Amino acid sequence: MLGLLKLCFASKEASKIHIRTAKIEDAPHIAKVHVDSWRTTYAGIVPDAFLYENLTYESRTKSWEKQLQADETTILVAENKQGELIGFASGGRERSGKYKHVDGELYAIYLLQTYQGQKIGFALVEAMAQSLLKQEFSAMLVWVLEQNSAKYFYEKLGGKRVDSDRLIISGKSLLEIAYVWDNLKQLAHINRL
Repeated sequence: MLGLLKLCFASKEASKIHIRTAKIEDAPHIAKVHVDSWRTTYAGIVPDAFLYENLTYESRTKSWEKQLQADETTILVAENKQGELIGFASGGRERSGKYKHVDGELYAIYLLQTYQGQKIGFALVEAMAQSLLKQEFSAMLVWVLEQNSAKYFYEKLGGKRVDSDRLIISGKSLLEIAYVWDNLKQLAHINRL
């Protein structure tokens, strides 16, 4: 796996973070970032019933513990200078098998709201691309809700829109968009100075 990874960043804030492979004891912290990020990112998009009744720290902690124990997914965490977990990314093999030229997938990437816009997301994507390259993946896909402003982040990174699909969350139909990067080697060096 990846171990501790330090990268050079264009942002002073991003240079104060460490990205490393997640450990089992990170599960509750990943769950907190996951739940808190969903509640800030998807407010007004995803029904409140899902965000506040179905999405709990306890349920997400159990889910992340299972994923960390299964060792089938690469899970990276970002920590600030004080060692607080502020973000994470997970990825691995593309799950649908629908895209012939795409073998890798960024399953999730989330940052606490106060750390967004500081190039930390770029660092997490770069680290995930590096990890997937080491696992011999060559391309990567990500799904994002159409109403999520993160789609502009993926476009800025050079992601090409290749597909869309409908997703139902608590009875609400939402459009998801798939972005693809055909060359993980380029994506693995986006933050280098």
